[in-house]
Amino acid sequence: MNQISLLARLKASLDASAGDVVFGMEDGTVSIFGLVFGVAATTNDQSAVLIAGASGAVAAAVSMMAGTYLDAETSEDQAKLLDLRIAAELQEDSAAVVGRITQRLQATGLAHEQTIIAGSFLVSQPAVLKAFALAFANPATRSMDRALVRSLWMLVADFLAAAIPILPFAFLSVPEGRIVSGVVTTLLLVGLGIGRARIGGRSTLRTVIETVSIGVAAALAGVGIGVAIARLFG
Repeated sequence: MNQISLLARLKASLDASAGDVVFGMEDGTVSIFGLVFGVAATTNDQSAVLIAGASGAVAAAVSMMAGTYLDAETSEDQAKLLDLRIAAELQEDSAAVVGRITQRLQATGLAHEQTIIAGSFLVSQPAVLKAFALAFANPATRSMDRALVRSLWMLVADFLAAAIPILPFAFLSVPEGRIVSGVVTTLLLVGLGIGRARIGGRSTLRTVIETVSIGVAAALAGVGIGVAIARLFG
């Protein structure tokens, strides 16, 4: 029973952090794909490619985790301050708060008589009134996901995706690794494109092409800068 509950909680947490997971996977794949191919284009030293890829993957994953945590924490702090401000306004002059809400409702097309009924209902229900006031004040600041949970999903997604372009070089020579890494990373980018399309309700073909193109551009940029530096200092 506890195992089922844990799995359900994990699934709910993953669903709530789907955007962070997709973003983390795309960032990890694209950035490390470019890094690894930039190094692999200038050397056949397997250890050099692996060290560069692994260190880059860890640094990028931790950086993305920290960024996500700070962003989520800031949103939650804003939500707490907003909650305190609305509570103070309700205690000081709840009629003014009700007036603002009914004005907003009327501006959306609600009839005057209906806004009066809505206002009377809100006056009699303090909890509902506070919820409406918070929603109308600034709905974008209301974050239901905990900062730590979102950042951990970002860390896992970014690091696992970043490992895909690197792993072939751990088992194959650099020339063979380039081919296998390019193929498996492209397949991963296709899968990410499909996932992005489903989450955002976008055109699958367009989103896949867009996602793969970004990955290819990163690889070409990495190769270009790697070759340029190798020639400059070689």
